[in-house]
Amino acid sequence: MPGTALFDTVLIANRGEIAVRVIRTLRALGIRSVAVYSDADARARHVREADEAVRIGPAPATESYLSVPALLEAARRTGAQAVHPGYGFLAENAAFARACADAGLVFIGPPADAVDLMGDKIRAKETVEAAGVPVVPGSSGSGLDDEELADAAREIGMPVLLKPSAGGGGKGMRLVRDEALLAEEVAAARREARSSFGDDTLLVERWVQRPRHIEIQVFADRHGNVIHLGERECSLQRRHQKLIEEAPSVLLDEATRTAMGEAAVRAARSCGYEGAGTVEFIVPGPDPDAPAGTAPEAYYFMEMNTRLQVEHPVTELVTGLDLVEWQIRVAAGERLPLTQEDVRLDGHAVEARICAESVQLLDGDPAFLPSGGTVLRLEEPEGPGVRVDSGLSEGVEVGSAYDPMLAKIVAYGPDRDTALRRLRGALARTVTLGVPTNAGFLRRLLAHPQVVAGELDTGLVEREAAGFVEPEVPREVYAAAAAVRRAAVTAAGEGPGWRDPFAAGDGWRLGGTP
Repeated sequence: MPGTALFDTVLIANRGEIAVRVIRTLRALGIRSVAVYSDADARARHVREADEAVRIGPAPATESYLSVPALLEAARRTGAQAVHPGYGFLAENAAFARACADAGLVFIGPPADAVDLMGDKIRAKETVEAAGVPVVPGSSGSGLDDEELADAAREIGMPVLLKPSAGGGGKGMRLVRDEALLAEEVAAARREARSSFGDDTLLVERWVQRPRHIEIQVFADRHGNVIHLGERECSLQRRHQKLIEEAPSVLLDEATRTAMGEAAVRAARSCGYEGAGTVEFIVPGPDPDAPAGTAPEAYYFMEMNTRLQVEHPVTELVTGLDLVEWQIRVAAGERLPLTQEDVRLDGHAVEARICAESVQLLDGDPAFLPSGGTVLRLEEPEGPGVRVDSGLSEGVEVGSAYDPMLAKIVAYGPDRDTALRRLRGALARTVTLGVPTNAGFLRRLLAHPQVVAGELDTGLVEREAAGFVEPEVPREVYAAAAAVRRAAVTAAGEGPGWRDPFAAGDGWRLGGTP
């Protein structure tokens, strides 16, 4: 990229693996990094790896990572010139972007007005539709009351999807198949939207049967250049939360990839976008009578994420680009280094999100339960084509105060089969002793015949989840636990001098049979 002066110091308004990821690029660029941390994260990896770290408050996110005054004060104290928001927390908060600008800081992200516009699903849908981007048939206009929403749903025809205008991450979404339940579901969706986002405005859309979730990575600079960097397939989800992402999608042929990329670029231009963004599309499931491998005939705009995505590493691996570096350079005023014709996709990459959760079968149904604890031993996989983005280190406590995602295991290969095989092997070598994770569940998911064949849809995981859970704890786990306990007991009872008989490992008990 051209030699525009970059920043001397950048504050990262985030934590965990994304903070570590941003620090890595800042170090490569020779830029001083400033981490922030709550009391819960005082010993966290991102705190140790940054050039400087500033405490911003107690454990609750509202008093630390979501505290705009605390973040701005940390930037002032450390002489930061720019703020990288990562993802989550304040990354898509227009008020924070404006507060940074008012404080003389560069917000490494899109303009606040673009964040505002794309954060309102109704306005976003109307804006991109006017730009010629296909949208899911549904209600138009904001502020529909319950009766108007019900009328719109009946006009579209069941089933329909109720969605909060201000929301994301699946919160407040309701699938309604029975017209008789409309009033009840509208009320429930409004309650959850109000609780999660402080805004109970809803829209209603046609439900797309067995859809695939495909998103396009876009980048724009302040000089009017906008390009896309190909697609990512994110169809393997549970409760609207992504589990596995890959690039490119096996579904798209070159013509469809080009058309969807051009639509994403139009969407970005329609809101005056700058920086990294992702345009998400819903793609209807294939016609059962169509030949295998047939490209989709339709795709619909779903939403635009005005930030770097969790799954950005798969795009980096197939393009050979550092998207965080692009973010920093664009925020500093540089032009995009490539034109659309320069972008090349090479090979295949797949990412798995490692979360702190215990996956069990309860009464025959899979249960995903939050977990936590101290990381007693950590082994993160290495090897050809394997990348790990992680915020973990041994001795660190994992609690429930923040998002449960701990790390991302990513595998790259010359083709999809190789990437999948490498990722399954990498997950098998991942050890987080002391904190149960979903690594085993993800490994079994990746071996499912439909996943291997690329026959994906957003409901596959929930339909097949029970088959990805071990029905019982493997015997070797009990054997290993017994061996560890025996070693600890033996060590305690075999020291020099007097030995406590109750600590001995020979089975002695008071009053026992001789």
